[in-house]
Amino acid sequence: MTEKLIDPQAAVDFMIAKSKAYAQAEANKVYMEEYRKTIKAEQMIVAEEMGYKTAALQERQAYSSAKYKEHLKALQQAVEAREELRWMLIAAQARIEVWRSQEASSRAEGKATI
Repeated sequence: MTEKLIDPQAAVDFMIAKSKAYAQAEANKVYMEEYRKTIKAEQMIVAEEMGYKTAALQERQAYSSAKYKEHLKALQQAVEAREELRWMLIAAQARIEVWRSQEASSRAEGKATI
């Protein structure tokens, strides 16, 4: 099996290049999670106007509304984008750790042959 050379600088460059995208993905996820509460509140008001008197009935209507369901799909996409970036960054960090281990092993081999 041929070993693939690991370029730690490329991994660091990748992490730097993707840091802004990751930050934006995290911000989107948090925004979507918080905005979900606003949609629920708005939909509960609509439900109240439709004659649903109790909070439980209003909440049920809010959660079953098309607007809330659409928002959940958008939240799903935001979380997926964030997680993809997060795991790409974790993989880049792992590459650096593998390179570090390989370098340490090479140094140890060099000392053993002297």
